[in-house]
Amino acid sequence: MATRFAADVVTCPACGARNRLPAMASGRPRCGRCHRPLAWIAEADDTTFSEVVESALLPVVTDFWAPWCAPCLRISPALERIAADLAGRMKLVKINVDDTPGLSKKFDIRHVPTLMVFHRGELVSRLPAGAPADQIRAWVTEKVTDSEQRDGPRS
Repeated sequence: MATRFAADVVTCPACGARNRLPAMASGRPRCGRCHRPLAWIAEADDTTFSEVVESALLPVVTDFWAPWCAPCLRISPALERIAADLAGRMKLVKINVDDTPGLSKKFDIRHVPTLMVFHRGELVSRLPAGAPADQIRAWVTEKVTDSEQRDGPRS
């Protein structure tokens, strides 16, 4: 379960600096040393979802998953690679359905993994369970690009 206001320590792939990256923050995460974008991967639960997902300014890809689900465990590394490749452009939020009955009901999660994209708190797209990694990458990239185009140029 996600801990309210907890921060993960993320190592910058460019310079090796260790950075504290909270699940809830504004803006685009950047390395404190070299200022390059960092992959933003967080967790959310029934109590933190609004702050972590709905309040985010970046497009948020949510991964509704379960620890007993083999396809979930198989796509997790692919999602983390996508988050790294799109660092500064998106946020990946992992949601364990076993720990989030409220969210599972709210979003009618019937199969895992289920991926959703939120933009400024609004659900804009949903990808059902079982998509291959290359399809997930294309879908995420398209949705993030669409969100950026709606927002205009970024600073």
